[in-house]
Amino acid sequence: MIIQPRTRGFICLTAHPVGAAENIKNQIEYVKSKGEIKNGPKKVLVIGASTGFGIASRISAAFGSGAATVGVFFEKPASEGKLGTAGWYNSAAFEQEAHAAGLYAKSINGDAFSDEIKRQTIDLIKKDLGQVDLVVYSLASPRRTHPKTGVQHASVLKPIDQAFTDKTVDFHSGVVSDISIQPVESEEDIKNTVAVMGGEDWKFWIEELKAAGVLAEGVKSVAYSYIGPELTYPIYRNGTIGRAKDDLEATVTTINEILKDLHGVSYVSVNKALVTQSSSAIPVVPLYISLLYKVMKEKGIHEGTIEQMQRLFAERLYIDGEIPLDEKGRIRVDDLEMRPDVQEEVAKLWDKATTENLEEISDIQGYRNDFFQLFGFNFDNIDYDQETSELVQVPSIVE
Repeated sequence: MIIQPRTRGFICLTAHPVGAAENIKNQIEYVKSKGEIKNGPKKVLVIGASTGFGIASRISAAFGSGAATVGVFFEKPASEGKLGTAGWYNSAAFEQEAHAAGLYAKSINGDAFSDEIKRQTIDLIKKDLGQVDLVVYSLASPRRTHPKTGVQHASVLKPIDQAFTDKTVDFHSGVVSDISIQPVESEEDIKNTVAVMGGEDWKFWIEELKAAGVLAEGVKSVAYSYIGPELTYPIYRNGTIGRAKDDLEATVTTINEILKDLHGVSYVSVNKALVTQSSSAIPVVPLYISLLYKVMKEKGIHEGTIEQMQRLFAERLYIDGEIPLDEKGRIRVDDLEMRPDVQEEVAKLWDKATTENLEEISDIQGYRNDFFQLFGFNFDNIDYDQETSELVQVPSIVE
């Protein structure tokens, strides 16, 4: 079939397998160009391994330090006449490249919140790897069925205490407008968001992996968070998602206690604002990222997901000596984004941003490009008018 992008709001309904493979190859080439990650991980579990920071983590581990990787994700496979999801095609491309390089790579497709998928993952690790020395938790989901209670929790993206009004942009049309979002109506909305996006499931994974004896001595675990500038605080850090991130970050203390007798350690890495499927859904954030990209590219310090994850592994997680942490014990690879000179310029542009001047003062085109590349589109060397097969399979999917 001929596959073209079809969008609805902040969602792209189609994904291109050849473009996804190009995206993965480009990320692999970047990691290889940076050289070996000294003393990097050798056996890695990535939970939420198919898109964004998750797939970039898997690539950084595999092609940066030759790691065997197990990836867990929840994606729709390709079938006759029906496209798979972008994450499915990413994972297929990753596995093909990993196997061609002689690297172990297997994947499990299912609900990572469930006890069943945890057991399946443990069985695979026991059978093939024995133990893992790094666990990456990069799960992004709008809902969760709690494995102990059976209750279905759905997250909400809302401010707390008072309504929020500010600028946003429709990144497809470039129209800048004001948006107002009403606050949560009950504490239940906050609790549900924390249940989905907080640290409980990360803790469950570590508990079960440890109980099964599949965590190596000195194991590390890392989960991902975001803080951002004050202008996004009402909708992000001080809103329902922020409460979930607070919970995730607080879970580090609990996990460190669990890993203590293994001499293991866990971290939250605060990452840079980037175009992901999740961030595209958050009002205000696409406009902020468009302005941020403009400033950071002009300063020569822009990074995408793969640059972020390669730097996290090479310059934070696996350095000789003490890992630099902030006052709350977090790794910060948002350090370039949060530089005062960067934030001052973004704030000035934010005040000026209108529909009429957006193309000139922002990198909205770069935002669009990154968005479509998430789904395998907008690669210059691919002819999207050519027919391509949608039937791409993940070679080592574990049933």
